[in-house]
Amino acid sequence: MYLHRYVLPVLSLPRWAKRSVVLIVDTALCILTVWLAFYLRLGELVTLSGNPLVAALVSVGIGLPIFIVSGLYRAIFRYSGWPALMTVARAIVIYGILYASLFTAIGIQNVPRTVGIIQPILLLLFVGASRALARIWLGDHYQAALKQAGRAKVLIYGAGTSGRQLVGAVANSPEMKVVGFLDDDDRLTGHVLNGQPIYSPKDLDSLVATLNVSIVLLAMPSLPRKRRNAILASIRPTRIAVRTLPSMADMVHGKVSYADLRDLDIDDLLGRETVTPNHILLAKSTRNKVVFVTGAGGSIGGELCRQILVLGPSKLLILDQSEFALYAISQELLSNFPDKELTLIPLLGSIKDDDRMQEIMTTWRPDTLYHAAAYKHVPMVEHNVAEGVMNNVFGTLCVAKAASQHGVSDFVLVSTDKAVRPTNIMGASKRLSEIVLQALADTDTKTNFSIVRFGNVLNSSGSVVPKFRQQIRGGGPITLTHLDITRYFMTIAEASQLVIQAGAMARGGDVFVLDMGEPVKIYDLALKMIELSGLTLRNEQNPDGDIEIEVIGLRPGEKLYEELLIGDNPKLTTHPRVMKAQEDFLPWTQLEDDLKKLEMLLNVNDVGAIRSMLERLVSGYRPSTNIVDWIYTEERM
Repeated sequence: MYLHRYVLPVLSLPRWAKRSVVLIVDTALCILTVWLAFYLRLGELVTLSGNPLVAALVSVGIGLPIFIVSGLYRAIFRYSGWPALMTVARAIVIYGILYASLFTAIGIQNVPRTVGIIQPILLLLFVGASRALARIWLGDHYQAALKQAGRAKVLIYGAGTSGRQLVGAVANSPEMKVVGFLDDDDRLTGHVLNGQPIYSPKDLDSLVATLNVSIVLLAMPSLPRKRRNAILASIRPTRIAVRTLPSMADMVHGKVSYADLRDLDIDDLLGRETVTPNHILLAKSTRNKVVFVTGAGGSIGGELCRQILVLGPSKLLILDQSEFALYAISQELLSNFPDKELTLIPLLGSIKDDDRMQEIMTTWRPDTLYHAAAYKHVPMVEHNVAEGVMNNVFGTLCVAKAASQHGVSDFVLVSTDKAVRPTNIMGASKRLSEIVLQALADTDTKTNFSIVRFGNVLNSSGSVVPKFRQQIRGGGPITLTHLDITRYFMTIAEASQLVIQAGAMARGGDVFVLDMGEPVKIYDLALKMIELSGLTLRNEQNPDGDIEIEVIGLRPGEKLYEELLIGDNPKLTTHPRVMKAQEDFLPWTQLEDDLKKLEMLLNVNDVGAIRSMLERLVSGYRPSTNIVDWIYTEERM
């Protein structure tokens, strides 16, 4: 360690200074090896004066010019290897021939002839060793210094058990170097833990500057989300990256490792305190049951499959019309549950295909069906009206009828807050699919139909989160439809878990509404995502910022805000996050004729009549835009 401290000063010298040092070293080695040659020949120490001094000076006078011409001082020693050593050898062979010729063949008085042979051999050994030592000392430690300098300086927030384990886990990381702890407990400030000082979070601004800190590792997996968000809010102004550990529930192994660290995501800021799930409800409709999930390749459908498999179904049928999506989710499920006796049956098909649905029901007789297949992108459905309504309404009807005919016990429709007083085709079609199930439930059927309605889920396909993330990676701008637009959000995992529990509470025709918490302004969401990326907003107040937010106007059918209830009288259930709505519907005897008329309109793509029919069937539906269906508008140009 004593030698290591001189590595960087040596490496920082200018090139001429480094060459001068090497010349001085080689000069010293020439003199030293002459002295040693006399000692080895005579067996006694001699004074370098008289003829011995002449022998030493001749060595320097012959050796250094040969070394210079041979290129010994052009090599970078920390990168040198065998080629450099061979250059040294060739140079000293030439030197040795001349030196031996002078002192052995010709001879000089009082200088033993064997000195002319011994000294070049010694010089070869010493000069070669000096280059090898430089390669090891400078090269290896230079690389180590580079790695050390390239490691990000990090502070660990939380001096508890997880924090102490994390210090050991990060110690061997090639990316990070821990320089201390942060902890809210003032009693710990100034103390040392696991060799690292403990600082107060109040000093974070100064620590970033003095210690060159670039990352904070949040090592408090059991911390309540409200407190976690407060900590993140205090860190955010420093503009340094935050990485965190998953919750203790996710860290089932109980020991913190470097692999547990993950980048802070928007889920960490917008997610809510989790409610302990009711395991009786989770297992009621899934354990040892044949479970069928439609739209399994989508965000919600895929997460439903993951959670259902944990609960232990006897078989899991997964359906999607996208071959790629179906393949991806099936491979993921098989790899994530390798130790389970899993009967997973991936099925390609459309929910509009009655024959296909009948075949599936007849073959496997599912007990529980989660219907998550739907077209949900608002502008896309607005531009493809007939296909959107056909899939969302008549696809649902097709699956529901097949389920009823073959004795499916529980049928759960995954719905959306856009079904409440809709302004777009997607929302109106989802509300009509709800009405269809309510009407079927009102008939003499053994199938327990229910609906679970909730808002947006974070990171789902087609949501703003992945879109904003992509725009940030591309340097912006982030496109926002309106400054005041708000949405409800929850995590995919929480939404799927609540869908399973709500479905288990159904008695037939129930419309369950999930507690979505407080709505979120999309502008605030975009701003937080910019900050999470370690960037700043570019606007008039900060023209040198990184990412701009551009307002582009509302898209066809888009609302400024969403609602979860049509009425104002929801009933509480046994679950704190699930309510039951009281929604009016049409009886099946009346609805059946209207659906036949609607289907005929869909077949001829009469979008104007389709919208009029939806306005009549769906209470509160008021289109917010003119017709923008691609085919309909093209035909009338």
